[in-house]
Amino acid sequence: MAKNKPETTANDNSDKTAPQNPPIIINNQYIKDLSLEIPHAPEIFRNLKDNPDINIDVNVNAHHMHDNFFNVSLLFKINGVVDNQPFFILEMEYAGVVSLNIPEEHVEPVLLIEIPRLFFPFARNIITNTLQNAGLPPLMLNPIDFAAMYQHKKQAN
Repeated sequence: MAKNKPETTANDNSDKTAPQNPPIIINNQYIKDLSLEIPHAPEIFRNLKDNPDINIDVNVNAHHMHDNFFNVSLLFKINGVVDNQPFFILEMEYAGVVSLNIPEEHVEPVLLIEIPRLFFPFARNIITNTLQNAGLPPLMLNPIDFAAMYQHKKQAN
């Protein structure tokens, strides 16, 4: 017994639509630079009665590589201070190469807001593990408002 095949018409383009490229493709992510210094170890651990004062500085950089490929970097500098002495200094550049298939007017905000938002959980995990593996107190980085950072930079320029 033959099965009925659905009829196709001359206007049926369902099989002929070209696949769309995703708007954002993360090609890779990597630690470009990671440094941790505990300048007064081991003596400073004796003075650790309270949590250290923590200063966190985060920046985002992006540059065009070629075609629709871009390199985006999150730059972290985290300083811990105990009794006015440096406790630790952590610096990290976490980066990735992304491809964008979006209109030109959206490229800058995507590179400086959305891509950092996607990279942040990975960078936070590396920072947390690095500090913990160094025997330092746990540090939980709160989410960062990359949209506010972007707006602040735009207004400053």
